[in-house]
Amino acid sequence: MRHASANEHRRGVERAGALVLFGVTGDLARKMILPALYRLTADNRLDLPIICVAKTDLGLDGLREHARQAVGGVHDAAFDKLAGNLRLVAGDYRDPETFARLREETAGKGFLVHYLAVPPALFATVAEGLAGAGLNHDARLVVEKPFGHDLASARELNEELLKHFDEDHVRRVDHFLAKEPVEDLMVFRFANTLLEPIWNRSHIRSVQITMAEDFDVRDRGAFYDANGTIRDVVQNHLLQLLAILAMDPPPSTDARAQLDEKWRVLRAVQAIDPADVVRGQYSGYLDTGGVRPGSTTETFVALRAYIDNWRWAGVPWCIRSGKGLPTTDLEIVAELRKPPVTMFHGGDAPPGPNLIRFRLQPDAGVTFDLLAKEPGKQHTRPVPVSVDFTKVLGPMEAAYERVLADAVSGDPRRFARFDLVEESWRIVRRVLDLPERPLPYERGSWGPEAAAKIAPGGWHEISTTFD
Repeated sequence: MRHASANEHRRGVERAGALVLFGVTGDLARKMILPALYRLTADNRLDLPIICVAKTDLGLDGLREHARQAVGGVHDAAFDKLAGNLRLVAGDYRDPETFARLREETAGKGFLVHYLAVPPALFATVAEGLAGAGLNHDARLVVEKPFGHDLASARELNEELLKHFDEDHVRRVDHFLAKEPVEDLMVFRFANTLLEPIWNRSHIRSVQITMAEDFDVRDRGAFYDANGTIRDVVQNHLLQLLAILAMDPPPSTDARAQLDEKWRVLRAVQAIDPADVVRGQYSGYLDTGGVRPGSTTETFVALRAYIDNWRWAGVPWCIRSGKGLPTTDLEIVAELRKPPVTMFHGGDAPPGPNLIRFRLQPDAGVTFDLLAKEPGKQHTRPVPVSVDFTKVLGPMEAAYERVLADAVSGDPRRFARFDLVEESWRIVRRVLDLPERPLPYERGSWGPEAAAKIAPGGWHEISTTFD
């Protein structure tokens, strides 16, 4: 077995001897974490004690049945192995006795990973309880999003956690960073000399990031109304995606080098101007349970950001996301500048630009929209050249499998370091909680008509297939 070096211990990358899971009876654990733990166990990638902490009267047998239902009711050798690793400490997170019992349960199990699948309001409470029982030593703390409600609250929360765990031993989950297609962006950018020489302001006219969902807020009205689209996906997921797309190549494969480059590019992003934002709210949102009367929370946003550095100065980065849109997709479109002299024609219209499309979900791949001569004619037409990663490379690992594997191993690169979180809140701080009512839009549309002005020349159509 490989032992961590002294340097690795200082950096918080110790491998865990046990996983402590807070909130095992919650929706996140049921929908994401327990199924991921089962798949990791089935793949022989995880075999360690899993101590679950929750205010529950399930008992250990009830916990195991809860886990079995969460993973699809299976009963096989992999589940038996997972069930055998489960332990239960039942109690209130505000009761010191809960943590005293947890200390007894974890005694002798080595380095601990405390995974907080609980509401953010409990993060500081749990961290304090762990520290009170001495369980913040030889341990790492993993917390889910959202991390704060704005810049001030994020800093306040961070200060509370750092009272008990140093920065190297805190991991902030953004499951987007663990999605295989997102990591493919890093490989595509930095492993292919085809792309990197043109990935700059000299060749790229604009970049568009679209995260669309065809469903509404459903039964999450109270949660969504307190957050809105900017807090829910832009401040975290989509700005992290922007950082990956815009960052300079890291000088080494070290995780910190990668995180440093993300910080540098986010530090160069201007705080978004309210004049560069269009907010929308779909018809019927105000009738949703849990939504405040007259709410001004946005269910759609389109915005434009600028990066003040040598690589990207003057290039608009256009982001749009929302609920109740025509499709559920996540796609990046980079529009290349047109040649300085137009030698060819596009039929009845000028030839369009070359596009590079990165499709992340529901299926992952890349498409180059090139121009070719129309047979028998003297003009061009767009020709897509596509690769469907799933067909070529096989099925992709689920995000929470990677989150949990990295939480156990200590690898920080798929988590959000606090200085990146801080910059993300800075970037959106001027457009949070704007007093103006969002513009109305119908479900099934691409948001308010005014959103079209955010992207120079309009938004490119989302590709729906690689065929």
